Amino acid sequence: MDYRRFGNMIIARIDKGEEILTQVKELALKEEIKLASVQALGAVNRFTAGVFLIDEKHYQANEFEGNFEIVSLTGTINTMQDEFYCHLHMSAGNERGEVFGGHLNQAFVSATCEMVIQIVEGKVDRRFDKETGLNLFEF
Repeated sequence: MDYRRFGNMIIARIDKGEEILTQVKELALKEEIKLASVQALGAVNRFTAGVFLIDEKHYQANEFEGNFEIVSLTGTINTMQDEFYCHLHMSAGNERGEVFGGHLNQAFVSATCEMVIQIVEGKVDRRFDKETGLNLFEF
């Protein structure tokens, strides 16, 4: 990974073989990011994305392998109990144009991933909500 910071904006390149969430965490800790918006595109050859099963209050993970273009990768960097927390969703299309996605658990770059991180001045922590089973923003 390589990146440049321009004020509150970071432009990053995640390289072939690197795992996206690992690189986002490394960058966020290095730059001391407490709150940011993330968007990206690129290509992956293996990823795990889930869907939250509301009645069961847990994520069902789906694993994908092959040639995929990231159609959309979006989410937030923030904190939970003052520690790094990242919530990303990704959609990726295969060679037939079929798109799969959901809550991103893991994704390995096959060519490149171009990411834009918009840092927000401030901090929004998260807390676990028993009713929904999710880690919600806490203001």
